[in-house]
Amino acid sequence: MLVQHVMTSKEKLVIVSPTATIREALQLMKIHKVRSVIVDKTHDDGAYGLVTFKNILQSIVAEDGDIDLLNVYDIATIPAVSVSAKLNVKYAAKMMVNSSIKRLLVIDENELKGILTMTDIIGILMNNVE
Repeated sequence: MLVQHVMTSKEKLVIVSPTATIREALQLMKIHKVRSVIVDKTHDDGAYGLVTFKNILQSIVAEDGDIDLLNVYDIATIPAVSVSAKLNVKYAAKMMVNSSIKRLLVIDENELKGILTMTDIIGILMNNVE
């Protein structure tokens, strides 16, 4: 099975501007009930980033709780770890386990196609158990 059959497509993702504040990112996460937001590229040849609860918590600790001092570009993982939509899911899962990564962006030709999470993969496994 390919990543493209398991991933969450781009249309369902929350994408934020690199200049958005951490507060704005948190608001989007709350509204959309997600645990991460994707940071858009700054240029066509740039890289997508990812902001997770962990990034936010680390920045809050570093800035003594002031989430308005930094924008998402400052705390995002850029470039985010990514895979191709045409990759077999088992290799993406192995990569996630070996690197302790919960989310992989799905990028082909430097364009965002979606995101693959451990929850997506576990969901497929659970469906196959029934």
